Amino acid sequence: MKRIRAWAAQAPGAVLEAFEYDAGPLGAEDVEVQVEHCGVCHSDLSMLDNEWGITTYPFVPGHEAIGRVVALGAVAQTKGLQIGQRVGVGWNVRSCLHCPACIRGDFQLCERVEATIVGHHGAFADRVRAHWIWSVPIPDALASGSAGPLLCGGITVFAPLLQLHVSPTARVAVFGIGGLGHMALMFANAWGCEVTAFTSSPSKVQEALTFGARHTASSRSAADMQRLAGSFDFIFITANATLDWDAVIGLLAPGGRLHFLGAVLEPVPVQVMSLLLGQKAVSASPTGNRAQIDTMLSFATHHHVAPKVEHFPMSRVNEAMDHLRAGKASYRIVLDADFAE
Repeated sequence: MKRIRAWAAQAPGAVLEAFEYDAGPLGAEDVEVQVEHCGVCHSDLSMLDNEWGITTYPFVPGHEAIGRVVALGAVAQTKGLQIGQRVGVGWNVRSCLHCPACIRGDFQLCERVEATIVGHHGAFADRVRAHWIWSVPIPDALASGSAGPLLCGGITVFAPLLQLHVSPTARVAVFGIGGLGHMALMFANAWGCEVTAFTSSPSKVQEALTFGARHTASSRSAADMQRLAGSFDFIFITANATLDWDAVIGLLAPGGRLHFLGAVLEPVPVQVMSLLLGQKAVSASPTGNRAQIDTMLSFATHHHVAPKVEHFPMSRVNEAMDHLRAGKASYRIVLDADFAE
């Protein structure tokens, strides 16, 4: 097997530099994908900086890859994939397929799940490897240049609609209109929900309406919080931000749910009585399972859901990361692989 060319950091917060590694023999159940595009997620930045304390170096980011199958292991060849087929690789690359979570189909909750950028070289590279279950065929109607973010941010916001049986008539609020939140607006609107966007950025109000919000409010306004108290059946928290959590929970209608998708690193205070008396819930979820990803891609195709992206050549990856770090991404960044042959 040829050596894989990539962009890697050698230490927390370091610049990404050209890097090559030998991936070794292809496993029997593995797929090797030639990367054409790879989205840049805020999780890549968090891992680069070792914000979660789990990064190993050299670190190759990238977990929103779109590309073509170039090699199949002996078992993977029997799973319906073909050389040259367009596939995507998202947050996970491997599950055991035999633990209780896998047996029930929740491969993302596998006891031995292997994330694409945790102890594994990611897709800021010319090639990436994944188990066949996580090598996801991409519908023809979805553009390669914008499909990558659906495999992380897209499924993260879509899976709760399925898992938690959100009604298409539900009143939904989305806090944080960024890379994750703008897709939450799109999917919830296409699902049929009445959607309100909460943002602290006045400049995002008009765009939130174009993404599918029917109403907007300020996440920093006590007046808006009071005016909308008891209004929502479901609230998405998509950003890592400190909010007035009592006021946010107060937005829930009886039986409502506050659901975390953003990695809020600070403890969130919860007054149990406010939950108990209204039979409200607080929950969180990671990415979805393979069946949910397939459903999400089909839904995105049928309802013309696509993230708003801007492109950088992969050779300008550090510029792209700085752009994201500065909060200038509009709304997702996609790297276009440009390795010289």
